[in-house]
Amino acid sequence: MFRKIEDFVSAYRSLAEGTGKVFAMLTDDNLHRSVADGHRTLGGIAWHIVTTVPEMMSRTGLGFSAVDWKSMPPRAASEIIEGYTGVSNELLAAVRDTWSDESLLQADEMYGEQWPRGLTLTALINHEIHHRGQMTVLLRQAGSKVPGIFGPSKEEWKNIGMSEPPY
Repeated sequence: MFRKIEDFVSAYRSLAEGTGKVFAMLTDDNLHRSVADGHRTLGGIAWHIVTTVPEMMSRTGLGFSAVDWKSMPPRAASEIIEGYTGVSNELLAAVRDTWSDESLLQADEMYGEQWPRGLTLTALINHEIHHRGQMTVLLRQAGSKVPGIFGPSKEEWKNIGMSEPPY
C-alpha cells in the first residue's frame, strides 16, 4: 500500500513506461486476437486497462476527461495508445495535485469494501500488470514482437549477447 505520493508517482511512471512498450506492439490487425472464442481480445484487454483508470479512480472522487470508462474499445490501435497516454497523465496529475500523503489513508467504497486510497493505487498497478502479462501472450500468439519490461524478452536476448536458457 502506498503511503507517499512520490512513491506512487515513481512506481506509476515506471509501470506506464512498460505498458507503453506493450501497447506500442498493438496494430489494427492484431487487436482482434483472442486466446479462444468468447474471451477478451488483445484490443479488449488493452482498452480494459485504459478504462479501469477512470473507473477505479472515479470511486475516489477523481474525475477524468481523456476517456469515458464506459466506452467500447476503439478499432484503431493508435486510439487505444492515445487513450492510455491521456488517462495515465491525468492520473499522475490528479494524484500529485489533489492528494497528500495523509489522504492516502482515506478510505473510499471500492467494490463493496472500504479501501484506503494507497491500497486502491496499489490495486490499480497490480491490475495493470496482470492484464499486461495477458497481452504479451496474445502478442506472441499473433506473431508480434514482445518487448522486454522486467529485463529482455526472448526476441531481445540475442541483441544483447545472451543465449537462450536450456530449459
